[in-house]
Amino acid sequence: MLEKIFKLKQNNTNVKTEIAAGITTFMTMAYILAVNPSVLSDAGMDSTAVLIATCLASFIGTTCMALMANLPFALSAGMGLNAFLTYTVVKGFGYSWQVALFAVFIEGIIFIILSLTKVREAIFDSIPLPLKKAVSVGIGLYIAFIGLQNAGLSVGNSSTLVSIVSFTDNFKTSGICALLAVVGVFITAILYIKNVKGSILIGIIATWILGMICQAVGIYVPNAATEHYSLFPSFHMTDFSKLGETFGQCFNVDMSKVGIFNFIVIIFSFLFVDLFDTLGTLIGVSTKAGMLDKDGKLPKIKPALLADSVATTAGAILGTSTTTTFVESSAGVAVGGRTGLTSLTTAILFLISILFAPIFTAIPSFATAPALIIVGFLMFSTITEIKFTSDNYTTAIPAYLCVLAMPLFYSISEGISIGVISYVLINLICGKRKEINPLMYVLAVLFILKYIFL
Repeated sequence: MLEKIFKLKQNNTNVKTEIAAGITTFMTMAYILAVNPSVLSDAGMDSTAVLIATCLASFIGTTCMALMANLPFALSAGMGLNAFLTYTVVKGFGYSWQVALFAVFIEGIIFIILSLTKVREAIFDSIPLPLKKAVSVGIGLYIAFIGLQNAGLSVGNSSTLVSIVSFTDNFKTSGICALLAVVGVFITAILYIKNVKGSILIGIIATWILGMICQAVGIYVPNAATEHYSLFPSFHMTDFSKLGETFGQCFNVDMSKVGIFNFIVIIFSFLFVDLFDTLGTLIGVSTKAGMLDKDGKLPKIKPALLADSVATTAGAILGTSTTTTFVESSAGVAVGGRTGLTSLTTAILFLISILFAPIFTAIPSFATAPALIIVGFLMFSTITEIKFTSDNYTTAIPAYLCVLAMPLFYSISEGISIGVISYVLINLICGKRKEINPLMYVLAVLFILKYIFL
């Protein structure tokens, strides 16, 4: 039955590999179950309700991706987009979180229409292949940087913006966590080099176990004040009745109190960031997985985008911010995930996590950080497929700028934006107009307008 639904043999994979990949993807994404309720609760939303809504939206979206597109991509509440909802729309503009969720709902409806009319597919196909490969490389650096931050290895610095953590300062909290992450990177790397099946997943679990051992012997000491919690999972059930506090609240809005211009700006902001974050993730992960055809197109792009749109709409109704395709899907792809069975496994784990959320949220970020760092390396390896010779500078320089922007500006969409603008301008001025897809002109103009007005 699984063979018939997911075409495992056709995709050179098997059930064991797909399930391991799905578990790996989930474990690298599990942090969202702790982070999203924390961020959205600052907007006045009930954290338990947000947790349940996040699990359900992730399950719906990822299941749609599995059954509609048969792709190994997982979805959940997008980081950055949740912060935009809380700190810009609610705390900045002064709107209620109900209004913010209504904007997310409208965004989802617009995305469904765009997906059905092939607009998003056309945008995907218009981006030249070298730039698509650059997106994969940029995302590799981006998620590796996230991994370094999650591990506490990369910390803020007033003079250089970022620097390496001091291991000796606060050794029993941040210091030991950073050190364990380093150990985890070596464990994961060695297992991967030795072709151990599920090496990334094993690395996550091994790092977590080492952390629990450190806590048991007193090397790691939990401190809630600095957000260093117990590494041992707790066992208590979730209060399902809390979902009623957010479910359907996106429709409980008095539009007479909402400035129409600002509301349109909010919708457009959600729309713009989500569109290019999603496209960037699909480009990057599918490039690394070898899913693009000879023309650089993803054959199943339309159902993938539609699944993403449905997830956003459903998430808004349930009570969470924009649901989008996660770049951590690359962790499952790195393990060997190639079909929807990978994403279905992840979806089921999100559903189960409603019952046992405290267990999954106990997975420390320093344990998943090594997976992101190693996956970042695997995606970065695509850089060898970009030609940096002088006769290819008109594509190589935009590709380089795209790669540079993603980690340094902390945004996939910014990387695509700068890559597109520079590609159009450089090729146009250098007399290579014929190499520019007409839609690229439109994208370049829209990106420039975004910097002017948003």
